[in-house]
Amino acid sequence: MSQHREAYVNLDARARRKQLDERRMHFRRAIESYDEQRQLHAQLMEFPDLLMVSPLLEGLPASRQSAQPGR
Repeated sequence: MSQHREAYVNLDARARRKQLDERRMHFRRAIESYDEQRQLHAQLMEFPDLLMVSPLLEGLPASRQSAQPGR
């Protein structure tokens, strides 16, 4: 009987550990995402004139946004 209880306790501890690991990874991804957004924002602030152009690009298809302007 004690072997059965010990196996149950081990499974319960393993499930808790897995849940904690998943929770940590969720927080880690959120922190990384926040950091990436903060870095991108800082880079965009170096070029404020690009912020004025971006609303104009919203209506263009994706293939047109990355195309070089004609000369």
